[in-house]
This record gives sequence, structure tokens and C-alpha cells, in this order.
Amino acid sequence: MARTRGRTQAAPAQRLILDSGAVIAVSRHDVRGRAALAAAHEAGAEVSIPSVVVAETVRGTATDAPVNRIIKAVGEVSWADESIGRLAGALLGAGRSNATVDAVVVASAIGAGGGVILTGDPGDLEALAVDHPDVVIRSL
Repeated sequence: MARTRGRTQAAPAQRLILDSGAVIAVSRHDVRGRAALAAAHEAGAEVSIPSVVVAETVRGTATDAPVNRIIKAVGEVSWADESIGRLAGALLGAGRSNATVDAVVVASAIGAGGGVILTGDPGDLEALAVDHPDVVIRSL
């Protein structure tokens, strides 16, 4: 898959992964985010949310309702096991970054065999995924 930088179209993917910004955007009815999610479903792509994104977007209060609806609608929350944690650590080291949540999101994509990560903040994710052409960063 080709990496996209600043383009709105990404190469076809079998998997769409939502980062925190994407989950929040979709929960707020962002047209581009909802369109990307609908297109992924229509294409039969797997859609997932890494567990670290749930931790970053949910606070255990009634205000979580819109985010909870998105998590439930997506239906798959991927867990960060030791191998994903180690891969995320290696990404942080290689990129000289401290963006731990972003590293876990990218590591989740790599561990799943690649895919498109939908995000509102592509810069940190692109830097972490630079050596992984099977991971495409798509900006909202």
C-alpha cells in the first residue's frame, strides 16, 4: 500500500483502525470520519479501535455516551499484548518520540498486518510508521 501524506484518498485496505481523534470526530458526526467508516464497512474491511484509544477517549461518565456508541458500532477493540507493547517501544526508540498512545496505535496496525489508520493528527503517526509501507495514515 502506498503511504498518503496530506491526500484524502488512501490505497484500498483490508483494515481501518481508528485513533483517538478519529473516534472523537466520528462521535461528533464529522462528515469525513463517518464517510471513511461507511466506506470501510461497504468494502468489507475490518474496522477496529485499539484498547489504548478507549482509555484515551472514555472517562466513565455520562458524557462518554457518543464515544461509547462508536465503540459499540465498530465492535472490535484490539488489545495491546506484550508483543504490541514491545513493538510500540521500538517505534518510540527509532523515532525518538514520547507519543506512546500513537506508537501503540501504529504497532497495532503493524501487528495486524497493516491497514489504514484514520486520524485527526497525522504528523506523529506518520513519523512512527515511516518504515512500514503497509501502514497508511489517513487524515480526517
